[in-house]
Amino acid sequence: MTSRLDAAPQSQEARDSGPIFGWTWLERPRVRRAVWALLGAEIITVAVFSIVYRPFDLNIYLWGGRAVRHGLRLYSVKPDHNWFTYPPFSASLFTPLDAIPQVLVQLLWGLGTIAAIAWCSLICLRLAGYRPSRTEVAAVTVAGVTLEPVYHTLFLGQINVFLMTLVLWDIWRAARGRPAGVGTGLAAAIKLVPAIFIGLFLFTRRIRDTVTAVVTMAACIGIGFLVDPAGSKLYWNRLAYDTSRVNVPYISNQSVYSTFVRIMGGSSHVGVWVQVIALILGLFGLVMAATLARRGDWLAAAAVTGATGLLVSPISWTHHWVWILPGLIVLLRGGRAARIGAGVAYVLFVLAPMWWTPLTGTQGTGQFGWHGLLTPIANCFMIAGVVFLGYMTVRTYRPAAGPLDTESDRIAPIVSSK
Repeated sequence: MTSRLDAAPQSQEARDSGPIFGWTWLERPRVRRAVWALLGAEIITVAVFSIVYRPFDLNIYLWGGRAVRHGLRLYSVKPDHNWFTYPPFSASLFTPLDAIPQVLVQLLWGLGTIAAIAWCSLICLRLAGYRPSRTEVAAVTVAGVTLEPVYHTLFLGQINVFLMTLVLWDIWRAARGRPAGVGTGLAAAIKLVPAIFIGLFLFTRRIRDTVTAVVTMAACIGIGFLVDPAGSKLYWNRLAYDTSRVNVPYISNQSVYSTFVRIMGGSSHVGVWVQVIALILGLFGLVMAATLARRGDWLAAAAVTGATGLLVSPISWTHHWVWILPGLIVLLRGGRAARIGAGVAYVLFVLAPMWWTPLTGTQGTGQFGWHGLLTPIANCFMIAGVVFLGYMTVRTYRPAAGPLDTESDRIAPIVSSK
């Protein structure tokens, strides 16, 4: 904790009181009723959709659970014309669901995703230094569901929101000075992308949390070896690092690597230099996130780490970009320019204009090459992530930089009053 935070001039009660982002209009009776009506409409829509439609990725998850249960070869069969790409431990988590009617699983999965978004919204607002009302949490949840990474997650039955929930639970505990690491280790064992948050704990010198996360991840991997030894050997020896089983140039992939693959006409034209760029970007992002965490701004640290992980991972589908939610809250907590940027980013992540660009290559693959001025649009999520890191760099390392908002005193109670 820096002296600037400790010397906050206002009382804790004064800092924690007041509407989020100064939005007093959210507590007007008509606005409150509208917020809850919109949330109810979203819940009903998701419930109906979950009953009448079989989400593609959730169906593959459930197949993975059945494959592990019945001793099938997890990585040698394409359910629904796609590979199961997660570790065997992930598949084992879906084994108990095989005993439940799939339509019920789909319904619980969809409603659970909305509940997880609400919980993440609450945690992010608390990390921002607010004590939000139920209406304020509901309003952020309503806006969050309209983001393409979230409604795409709901459409596919993806797991990303639940993984973000596990990680943010650890971030919340770390911000309060409590032991953390279990949630992050579990998320990383389910899907490798969240493993970058183990790096955040390491770079902030939270050694116990780092060890906890690594041990948790290792224990889960061990469970995978117990339930499917052959599949685990195949996955960790080869498949975990093999991108040939997924369509890297697919327009949904918004990583730095996929951008170069699309622009340069294929992965064969992309050399080791891309890995060097990813390594440098990853280290820089973690150093910046650790700097923010040491200042007590764990929300910004989480948003920077999430954005960094999405940029450096070779596969970052648009539905992986659920980390835009804490990123938007970081921007909304800032001054006028930051809030304008949040508005622009919100519109971008709602409309997802990369889907509007002309698709080339084999029919149905969604590959995109070089098309002049449309190329930035085709890679807009990646560009937005780079711009966000650039903005955070300026705000973090400018002279006399403190917490990254004009209401910086709000951060102190979260980390200093426990």
